[in-house]
Amino acid sequence: MPGCARPSLAQRRCHGNRRVDQARAAPMPKLPLSPVPEQETDVGDRLPSRGTPAPARLGSGGSATFSRPTDEPQTIHEESGPCYPENAGNDSEEEMEEEEEEEERDEDWDTDLEIEDSKTSHDPTGKAKYLNTCRMHGVVPISYFLRHMKDSELTLKHYGLGPKGAKALAPSLANNTSIVKLNLSDNWLDGDGAAAVAEMLKENCYISDVDLSENRIGVKGAKALSSMLGENRTLLTLKLSGNELDERAAKYLADAFVINNKLESLDLSHNMLEELTGGVLGAAIAENVGLKELDLSWNHFRGKGAVAIAKGLGANIFLRVLDLSYNGFGNGGATALGEALKVNNVLEELNVGNNRISLEGALCLALGLKENKTLKIFSVARNPIQSDGCIGILKALQANPNAALEVLDFSEIVVKQDFAGLCDGIQVIFPSLQIKHNWTSRSFKTDPSKVF
Repeated sequence: MPGCARPSLAQRRCHGNRRVDQARAAPMPKLPLSPVPEQETDVGDRLPSRGTPAPARLGSGGSATFSRPTDEPQTIHEESGPCYPENAGNDSEEEMEEEEEEEERDEDWDTDLEIEDSKTSHDPTGKAKYLNTCRMHGVVPISYFLRHMKDSELTLKHYGLGPKGAKALAPSLANNTSIVKLNLSDNWLDGDGAAAVAEMLKENCYISDVDLSENRIGVKGAKALSSMLGENRTLLTLKLSGNELDERAAKYLADAFVINNKLESLDLSHNMLEELTGGVLGAAIAENVGLKELDLSWNHFRGKGAVAIAKGLGANIFLRVLDLSYNGFGNGGATALGEALKVNNVLEELNVGNNRISLEGALCLALGLKENKTLKIFSVARNPIQSDGCIGILKALQANPNAALEVLDFSEIVVKQDFAGLCDGIQVIFPSLQIKHNWTSRSFKTDPSKVF
């Protein structure tokens, strides 16, 4: 009928089946009998006439002869109901099946919604990938790693991974979004293992702290890490202590210093960096604009190399902490450091302990402290500067009212008793200053809250 929405296939099927069942179950309607002579019927009771002749129906009580109507066709008027087509109840089964197949084809049609709703396997921690790569490289999976893949800090030091273990571990870490601090120290990774870790860090953008100390990565590892530092922009701390890095490895790292301005802390201690390396690193330190902490302790910087590093410090405007302890700076390096302290206005902590600095070098350092306004922690421990060298540094500090020193370390340096009176005068000017030293007599006493 006009204005009515076409019913769905399910509605039409249900309505059609209901019409068929009703038609089968309902008795035939009683139709009016045609007038016939009395002698032609044996029926005792005549059916009432309804006006329009209709086909006769035999009852169960006897037999009767009725005349079949030949006039106009009968029209059956039904009660008004839902607005369906007139032949809704007469749809053939074939038509319904065809419409059902068409509806199924419409449901199978590819859409963007189906693509979004489809469930695909996801391995956010990389566990499955790790197990597969372990089988591929023939190594035993580390159960600790499988248990702590979702931790923010992962420590796997002393596990003996080796190059193969690192290659098995790296792919699963590449897509890990939980770990931000990774410690793989003392695992004998060698150059190949370090290269695998470097490739992983090119893809991972969550890990910001990596410790690869004591892994003997050598030149090959340094080259791979230098390439990584040229691309990675999330790594903030890198520890490469005890990796047999020499002059050749330092050249690759120096190139990374110039390119990368995101790395904030670098540990190159306990390596084999020598005098020639100092010239390369000194120039890189001068140009770097990202590093805030640099550890060069326990190397072999001497002579011109030490001077080059000191000059790089003077030109740097970002470095906050510099550890140069356990090298061979001597008086020449100390003189260059004194000059750097005069012009550097950002450095806050400097350690030159055990560098063969004598009284002459101590007095040169004192000249730098006399003008410096930012240094907070200064250590000259285990240097043969004697008591006079310590006194010279204190007098320079006394002459600089704008000094920011908070800790002054004279550990393992023999001092004399006249050092005590000068310490008391210094602490009046700088109440928060702590002076660390080893006194040599019972009469040499200071405020224990100021001296440690």
